[in-house]
Amino acid sequence: MILIVDDDYAVTASLGLLCKQAGWSTTSASTPEEALAALARPGVSLVLQDMNFSRETSGEEGLALLRRIRAQHPRVPVILITAWGSIQLAVDGMKEGAADFITKPWHNEQVLQSVRTALGLASRRQRRASHESLDRSALEREYDLTGIEGEHPRFLAALELALNVAGTEASILVTGETGTGKEVIASAVHRNSSRAGGAFVKVNLAGLPPGLFESELFGHVRGAFTDAARDRPGRFAAAQGGTILLDEIGDLDLSSQVKLLRVLQDRQYEVLGTDRAVPLESRVLAATNVDLEDAIRNGSFREDLYYRINLIRVHLPPLSERLSDIPLLAERFLEDAARSFARPARSLDRSAQAWLRERSWPGNVRQLQHLLTRAVLTSSGAVLTDEDLRRTQAMDFGAEKDDPLPAVGTMTLPEMERAMICKALAHHGGNLSRVAESLGMSRPALYRRLEKHGIEA
Repeated sequence: MILIVDDDYAVTASLGLLCKQAGWSTTSASTPEEALAALARPGVSLVLQDMNFSRETSGEEGLALLRRIRAQHPRVPVILITAWGSIQLAVDGMKEGAADFITKPWHNEQVLQSVRTALGLASRRQRRASHESLDRSALEREYDLTGIEGEHPRFLAALELALNVAGTEASILVTGETGTGKEVIASAVHRNSSRAGGAFVKVNLAGLPPGLFESELFGHVRGAFTDAARDRPGRFAAAQGGTILLDEIGDLDLSSQVKLLRVLQDRQYEVLGTDRAVPLESRVLAATNVDLEDAIRNGSFREDLYYRINLIRVHLPPLSERLSDIPLLAERFLEDAARSFARPARSLDRSAQAWLRERSWPGNVRQLQHLLTRAVLTSSGAVLTDEDLRRTQAMDFGAEKDDPLPAVGTMTLPEMERAMICKALAHHGGNLSRVAESLGMSRPALYRRLEKHGIEA
């Protein structure tokens, strides 16, 4: 049963009808006291709660009710209802443990989606509470783990969380250092969802100049701006019916954050050059290597957007904290490289495996993959030793002293720029934040140069 708490009869009646049409039974309360009395009786599985009541407009009474519900009934999810102009109330409520929030006026499908997700998550938590943590073999029986390697407990915990909510519409934020496999996890969420038959679209937000954000994501029609010579669908359109990954969301500028928040809240967007609202019919995932809590504190990331994208947070541990997974990862990368480049099969001897486990891996799994791929290409033996890997690494890092500058006329400026970026990538193990810092440029500027020179990173 769903408990609807609002002092406006029109709200409780309309939400009650909507929920009943979807197959859920409902009851209502117009005051906090009535709500707590209803919860004291068995049967309530979710609360839809307004943040303001007739006696006050600050939202404090709504927050107080939420705190009491969370304290007395911690397993009952609460979805908050507030006006767009009072969205900070919803953010405060999310800090207090609310499952989600919707704004007035609401879209019926958004309400139903939020309720389905919250009920699904609550049900899964209850089922999982009575069982021990799943191991990899148990996950493989239930989910498609194609392309995913690892058995370390911390990695499996993150993977299990992501897969457990893959079948819902919950917003998921995947965090972790550069190269830890955030896109791989997001792809697994899509592959194990009801949207698996649709497209999986990745958008690198760090590489988008602020002026191109709307055009890239929403699309435009011919004549929408000076250089719009033809209609162009946006990335949201490409992901309709599927999943869109907003990668590096922590690097999105503040003005674009406001536009994105409104789209995620309203579940619709406008193509540039039109005034027609297009429903957003894709699952939205986000990923970042930025500490968003710290970004909120320093004013570079909106708190309300954070809570919109962060219903479920999946944090991937760095490779240095899951060294026991290196043999599995290495075997997979060696097989992939041999197949991709038509090279003989390679394996690692004990000295090579020990050497790999002794590295710090600042570039994480991506750095390991790059190293082993180059080893397959440059080594001749069927079994790679630690000396083979050292030689491969030395090719990246170069001599102890920096190479001298090329003679004038032997390399163009763009060629020099490309060579310097490649050298920095190798030196920092693919860690893009460190590469950008060492080259004296921002991450967005680095992304633009990577695309310009066709450099894979």
